[in-house]
Amino acid sequence: MDLGLPSWLPADLDPVTLRFNPTDLPALSPTVISQALTELGFEAFADTVKIYQDEQYLYVESNGMPAHQMMVGITSWQQQVPVPQSYTGSNAWKIPLHPVIAENPVSAKTSLYRGAIALAVNGVPIFNALNNRGDDALLYGELDEWGGHAGRADDYHYHVAPLHLSEIVGMDKPIAYALDGFPIYGLTEPDGSAVTALDELNGHFTADGGYHYHGTHTYPYINGGMRGVVTVNGDQIEPQPRTQPFRDSLQPLQGATITGFEMPADNSYALEYQINGQKYYVNYGFNGNVYTFEFVDAAGNKTTETYTKPG
Repeated sequence: MDLGLPSWLPADLDPVTLRFNPTDLPALSPTVISQALTELGFEAFADTVKIYQDEQYLYVESNGMPAHQMMVGITSWQQQVPVPQSYTGSNAWKIPLHPVIAENPVSAKTSLYRGAIALAVNGVPIFNALNNRGDDALLYGELDEWGGHAGRADDYHYHVAPLHLSEIVGMDKPIAYALDGFPIYGLTEPDGSAVTALDELNGHFTADGGYHYHGTHTYPYINGGMRGVVTVNGDQIEPQPRTQPFRDSLQPLQGATITGFEMPADNSYALEYQINGQKYYVNYGFNGNVYTFEFVDAAGNKTTETYTKPG
């Protein structure tokens, strides 16, 4: 029976288990990869996400803020809040245009606890499903209804696949790209067929000689590591943009559940949380690089803090 497998696969390959040594594989076709990156989901967010490329990278500029609501549903909250980031110019995201299969793939189970491992097509970074302690961030209540939260630099990012993006870009488009350059699709194949035989990194090879990952409802939720060649420095992939913290990272607020998040005006945000049924608020906004925070306790008492963001 002709399984339609690529001609370059080893002749002794077991077609059922698809077990082979990745070092036997050639670099994937630049034509296939470049086409995937230009047909892709980023243009659905053209108002907030800008892309351009050179011979090596696709560059993606964004402020890291999604159009959907954020933070609601978090039950383990470190008191960070989302603010726009400057992922532009020399600090833009860089997605390799010509990814190459790695001789030794990097597993996100044991590494890559710092920084992003992928970028969603709405310009929001995606981190390891495991937090910096090695715990599943979703199971620990650290994520909102969209699978994201604000990190220590008040930078919003996902820790699971933003599967809702398939509804916006279509199932035939990637919802994200791993930082090794390989695309990440949603719960189906691009042609709408069922996903089968994912490897330990939540990806698989395709009949045309390509490779891609999938988002799933179960761990690792997104790419479970890097099938492609990457540079890892300090337990994070390089290059990637830097965030600019402007206030101290905070500690978890025991018993708090985030129950509301709004943007009442441009550059202005309002977060509501509850402890023992009582409501508290964090109202904040910015003018240029000056951020003003107003903290409102259950009795209505207000405290104001002002910060200047670097850069």
